[in-house]
Amino acid sequence: MRITITGRNLDLTDGLKEAVEDKLSKLDKFFTKETEAHVTLSVEKERQKIEVTIPVKGSIIRSEQVSNDMYVSIDLVEEVIERQLKKYRKKLIEKHQNDSFFRQEFIEKESDDGEAIEIKRMKKFDVKPMYPEDACIQMELLGHNFFVFRNAETDEVNVVYKRKGNSYGLIEPEF
Repeated sequence: MRITITGRNLDLTDGLKEAVEDKLSKLDKFFTKETEAHVTLSVEKERQKIEVTIPVKGSIIRSEQVSNDMYVSIDLVEEVIERQLKKYRKKLIEKHQNDSFFRQEFIEKESDDGEAIEIKRMKKFDVKPMYPEDACIQMELLGHNFFVFRNAETDEVNVVYKRKGNSYGLIEPEF
């Protein structure tokens, strides 16, 4: 696996780079050498954050971990990605029919995931045109973490969601 490391608001020391490469090299057993992993290390106040994104055909495998020690965050992110891969291995491979991102041993290994994804509830509702700011207000009134709406400016279906630190995000489709 090829690893690209970037830093925001911190100096990328050789020690940090080595720690990231050592930890993420444990994921080599899942991926081919051509698979790329994008790693961003950042510091915001006392928060040491690592984000790892591994694009595979049709999906993104991603984990973000925050702690007050960057080395702890690095340890956590590797464990989370490995757990995700083991849990969703069968689904990832079925979905991607082209399994060129994954090692053959990983693909052929018997599945030990006992948990199937089960949709417990379906909900239908009118998607009304509104502005993103109005959708945020509606989301707050409903007490939800996200809200689906039709953007009055673009006439596309969008999603607003609540982020950490009392801010909001907007998801727009890209075609």
